[in-house]
Amino acid sequence: MKTNFLFVAAENDAIPRCKAGGMGDVVRDVPRQIATRGDRVSVVTPSYSRIHLDGQKIADVKFIFRGTPQQAEVYRIPGKKELEGITHYVIHHPEIKSGDIAHIYFNDPDQPFFTDASIFSLFCTAVSAAIREGIFGKLEIVHLHDWHMSMMLFLREFNPRFSNLKKLRFVYSIHNLAIQGIRPFENNHSSVNAFFPDISYDREKLYDHRYPDCINLMAVGIRLADAVHTVSPSYKEDIQKESDPPHFIGGEGLEEDLKKANQEKRLFGILNGANYANINQVEKGILLRQCVRRLFRWLQEEKKDYKAHYLAHTGEKITRFQENKPDFICTSVARLTEQKFYFFRNNPDLLDKLIAKLTEVNGVYILLGTGAPEYESIFREASYRLKNFIFINAQSESIIDMLYQESNLYLMPSLFEPCGISQMLAMRNGQPCLVHHTGGLKDTVIHGKTGFSFLGETIEQKEADFIKVFSETVDLFFNDKKEWKKICAAAKRQRFTWEKSVDEYYDHLYQLSD
Repeated sequence: MKTNFLFVAAENDAIPRCKAGGMGDVVRDVPRQIATRGDRVSVVTPSYSRIHLDGQKIADVKFIFRGTPQQAEVYRIPGKKELEGITHYVIHHPEIKSGDIAHIYFNDPDQPFFTDASIFSLFCTAVSAAIREGIFGKLEIVHLHDWHMSMMLFLREFNPRFSNLKKLRFVYSIHNLAIQGIRPFENNHSSVNAFFPDISYDREKLYDHRYPDCINLMAVGIRLADAVHTVSPSYKEDIQKESDPPHFIGGEGLEEDLKKANQEKRLFGILNGANYANINQVEKGILLRQCVRRLFRWLQEEKKDYKAHYLAHTGEKITRFQENKPDFICTSVARLTEQKFYFFRNNPDLLDKLIAKLTEVNGVYILLGTGAPEYESIFREASYRLKNFIFINAQSESIIDMLYQESNLYLMPSLFEPCGISQMLAMRNGQPCLVHHTGGLKDTVIHGKTGFSFLGETIEQKEADFIKVFSETVDLFFNDKKEWKKICAAAKRQRFTWEKSVDEYYDHLYQLSD
């Protein structure tokens, strides 16, 4: 007997142009594993006013939002790979627009989540109506991803029109607890009462502990789902403890809700997986040349005009390293956010100290990424100042693949990390990682065995240990080749497979084990 799943998420990297971060990878890979077991998965995301253009309209769906009748369109979308047992859908509605972050999310600095909460609440209502109308077929399990989709649990709990949702098992995955989707209950265009003026609800099940006049959509998922999932075992333990920022990032105000879910045996920490098949193999020895090629292409793009001087500076710097090849390359690939690079912003001397060590050994640090303007500014300024630091302030899949395969050491000094995928991608190529001993990084990197990690009770202790471990790691590379090769081989042998992870999904989240 086949089980029918519906995955509901803001991102899905199994279809084109629908990814901003690691969630898109998970929503791509888990359904593929489920399909290999003979079960069926439908995956639905918003269209963002663009993705539906590549699809086939299959239905209209009617519902009430903001107290007025609405109609949305459901499209079937071809996947990047057409796989038996998986069907991809998007929902189009004029108010579900494309944002300024990866053409998905909106940045609303004055009122956080103002636009996104409006868009995703409408989307959740449309998906709930589509389930009611049987558009996705007969379902048994609905798997929601992050705060964006938790409004479906609100509708299941409080809207009589969607009482049929109570027959289904709802699973809720937390990809990043720090982003919680907090909005007012009332007196705002982006508020619960504005979205659902005709629905009576219990504030006790929805409110934010710190802002009682607001709904916390992350908390809604934790409180109302049948199973709650964190993307690594260690992150599950971390978030049941109180935060002490910046020294420790834990439950971010939701630790009591998480402890209650754990006591009720609804909270599960299951490590994300990585792909170990069909890895894109790059041509060896051309990393710096490929960087220069890509920089020249960017210089020809009008939208990069504002960065033209910086891109030219970066190309000139890389050309010098082509003439005098570095003896040691460490790299990072990430969105430039507080989570990923807080240590460098908090202590400007930190990067200088890393570069000073690299200068001793003719080494270089290559960082590729885009993100928050203040972090882009920090690293651009550092690139002008530090000869051995190359900051590629753009995105390029070809360069990223080479950085994972051609570097000696991968740096991942995240302030906190629910799971992390970059360390897995580096390790599968035999590249050791130096990581902060936190969250999913604790579950994937063993200090001195498969990589290296730094720790401490306070930010100051962590920063000091980061420099110490980095220096020791570089010295090990040059002074003990045998031990270094042993660690590289151990890293490459690690297998964080989706097959193993989805076994645990079936046992704990879906309760489908034999």
